[in-house]
Amino acid sequence: MLAEVEKGNIGTIIVKDMSRLGRNYVQMGMLREQLRRANVRLIAVNEGVDTGSGFDDDFLPFRDVINEYYAKDISKKIKSTFKAKGESGKHVASSPPYGYLKDSEDKNQWVIDEVAAPIVRRIFRMTLEGYGPYQIATQFTAEHIPIPACHQAQLGVGLWQNREIKYPYKWTSSTIAHILQKHEYLGHTVNFKTRKHFKDKKSHYVDKDQWLIFEDTHAPIIDQETFDNVQRIRGQVRRYPDGWGEAHPLTGLMYCADCGGKMYVHRVNNGKRVPMYVCGNYAKQPVGTLCRSAHRIKADHVMEIVAKTIKEVIQYASLDKERFAEEIQSHIEDRQTVDFTEQRKRMTVCEKRIGELEMLIAKIYEDNALGKLSDKRYTMLYNQYKGEQEQLQGELDGYKTEQAQYENDRKSAARFLKLVERYSNAEEMTTVMLNEFVERIIVHERDRKGSADTTQKIEIYFNFIGEYIPPTMAEKEPTPEELEEMRKKEARKDKLHQNYLKRKANGKQKEYEERTKAKKKAQIDEQKKQIRAEDREKGIYFHAGVPNIPRAGKQAVM
Repeated sequence: MLAEVEKGNIGTIIVKDMSRLGRNYVQMGMLREQLRRANVRLIAVNEGVDTGSGFDDDFLPFRDVINEYYAKDISKKIKSTFKAKGESGKHVASSPPYGYLKDSEDKNQWVIDEVAAPIVRRIFRMTLEGYGPYQIATQFTAEHIPIPACHQAQLGVGLWQNREIKYPYKWTSSTIAHILQKHEYLGHTVNFKTRKHFKDKKSHYVDKDQWLIFEDTHAPIIDQETFDNVQRIRGQVRRYPDGWGEAHPLTGLMYCADCGGKMYVHRVNNGKRVPMYVCGNYAKQPVGTLCRSAHRIKADHVMEIVAKTIKEVIQYASLDKERFAEEIQSHIEDRQTVDFTEQRKRMTVCEKRIGELEMLIAKIYEDNALGKLSDKRYTMLYNQYKGEQEQLQGELDGYKTEQAQYENDRKSAARFLKLVERYSNAEEMTTVMLNEFVERIIVHERDRKGSADTTQKIEIYFNFIGEYIPPTMAEKEPTPEELEEMRKKEARKDKLHQNYLKRKANGKQKEYEERTKAKKKAQIDEQKKQIRAEDREKGIYFHAGVPNIPRAGKQAVM
């Protein structure tokens, strides 16, 4: 309308009252001034406003303020209604997320959509297998799976049921990522994730700590373990930096033992494509300040060790399930450093004293009101009692948290046993299996850097139970013969190292290294050419270096 006013196509605007034109008093003042300059007549029938007849109510600015206040008041009342509904545990969303439908008998209840739910499960499953949102979206688009908006429109629900969907099978990575973040698939009701302002009518996301979550309100599509593993993968995964767009299965699981930082995968491209993991803090400038070494380790070696460990755990469990269950439970209890018997006694004492303090606070309040206790004395006693009460309450809350963690750990043993039983017949380790078993892998530095004959320790922490080494893989005490062999081996290493130092001193080592380097460089260059040719056949291209171009105004010297 304002565009038509500026063009001069509108001469008169008639409204029922000024609130129909707007409820923002600042914008209304600017609008009336704009209409006056454009010589446009404004008529508000119910309020008797007619700028064309020279009658302009001086009370109009106050009416605008009242109109805005009215809109704000209505907004508050609507919000309070939604808040009451949301706090009662009912869904406040206008339509359920993809994978659910409203119950035909009770619109406040959600039931599983048997058509869409398998798609949701497949999205989570593919993420566990190492696929990213873009890869999943591309796959679904190729399979002509209807997007969530199209599927809901076909069912006659959602916001797109009366709109035309131009690309009904075009999945996007943002759609996949949005689905992977929804706690509703766990069977929970999540309210107040967004907030809308009464002026701009736009929804704004709020912090997660302001959400209101009611657990187990409807049937879940995804179990908690799968959801947690997906969030961990999504939060830590990093694609190869060379444009291949792949993610190594170990990404998000590897951590440095010294600095605790994440380890990231790199491709060694010296004629071979060998994935290596290095500490992410080591390379940060200046190099070596945040972490003393790179903790470099081949991904294939880690995969081999992890696969062997998981296989040993499964085989050991299959021999005697009851004994394995007792051992896992004992392993979890050994991690507990708290005497819960004494803790429960202390909790009883804290609860009793908190109740006594509450009665004392009520007593001094009554004495102060009756004039038996001065205000100064009341304030001093109140602060004393309240401070002790808050201290005891904090201690009690800490005990309750530890108790809840202990109970959760007890359940974790059963969950791990269930996981082992599920993969009892697995022949090889898959990416899904890796992510379901392993929580994190701690990598230590090699004990002899620069040597092929070295040892590098890694620690494998399993989901639910933490670090665990099956008895079949436990280190055994070496025999005297093995100790003697180890001594001879170390002596040979020292002798070779002394010979190396002599060659380095007389210059022969440098000559040998230069000859070896030149020979190896020729081999690597040839292998790189072959790799580049393979990449071009696959459609993978690398940017060629741009030659230095002289700046304008300066002459290039040849």
